[in-house]
Amino acid sequence: MKQALTAGVAWVLLLFGGAWLLAPKPAQAQPEKTDTPTRQEEKNVLEDSQSVLQVYDGEKTVKMTMAEYLPGVVRGEMPATFEEEALKAQAVAERTYIYYNIQGGRKRSHPDADICMDYRCCNAWVSEERAKSNWGDNYEEYNRKILQSVEETDGQVMLYDGQPILAAFHSSSAGVTAKSSDAWVSDRPYLVSVESPEGADAVPNYYSVNTFTPAEFREKILAAEPTAKLEGSPTGWVTDLQKNSSNRVESVTIGGVPLRGTRVRSILGLRSACFTVECTESAITFRVTGFGHGVGMSQYGANTMAKEGKTWQEILQWYYRGVSIETWKQT
Repeated sequence: MKQALTAGVAWVLLLFGGAWLLAPKPAQAQPEKTDTPTRQEEKNVLEDSQSVLQVYDGEKTVKMTMAEYLPGVVRGEMPATFEEEALKAQAVAERTYIYYNIQGGRKRSHPDADICMDYRCCNAWVSEERAKSNWGDNYEEYNRKILQSVEETDGQVMLYDGQPILAAFHSSSAGVTAKSSDAWVSDRPYLVSVESPEGADAVPNYYSVNTFTPAEFREKILAAEPTAKLEGSPTGWVTDLQKNSSNRVESVTIGGVPLRGTRVRSILGLRSACFTVECTESAITFRVTGFGHGVGMSQYGANTMAKEGKTWQEILQWYYRGVSIETWKQT
């Protein structure tokens, strides 16, 4: 009986298991090679070097990698004397801003390029040659800091809802930054008003004064707002000055015309919209605090935070609320 059972099993295997018996053995799973020279080389490739940009240099469009373009932007946008963590924060803000612009599509001023070297349009940009001339004997030290700020934050950007943010920044705030609608039109959830630690002891020209004669003031205002009525005593030309929660001028009436503080800043060339105004028979005087639109990261504030021991990640997540910092691969 036992022999018959054994024979029966063998017969079933021959009928239905032949393929299984004759099939080659599956290859054993091999451990991932993480220590080979090739794999090590792949790990050391910088993300920025893989991201290719079309850059308008003012005359023509040239191809540059992010690794080539970004150091020139950091040289142009932040003093190289700043703390290394502040420079890293600047590099990430700039990289994020570049990708934000690319996501939004090319601009009319350079339809064939992703980005340009004009600070009035995209970014300030300083070449190594110009940096050597500007920095003199300090070139090697300063350029090392710039390159390090880019390399040590390789590929890192700030994201909100999975997309690069409008990483706005400015030179210095008057103790508090502005929310985006204070300077522009709409609010963005990551560009809110926060305290900023810099002060007059750390910022050149933190306080500035702009004084105009009545004739100079009239000329500048009328060139921009021809319906303004600037007649009679200058003491009544500027009225109804209203400030917002960040202590910047929200609105002011000049010659009967209501204007945003940001508009007045632009017309008169003031360093910021955080100002007071005094009108006398002989002069109109603006006393201004800080420099820039006030939205996003304050560069001098970032430098002060770096001196206090804050990391570049802590600096960015202070000024840009609710963002994540991640590696971004441009497709």
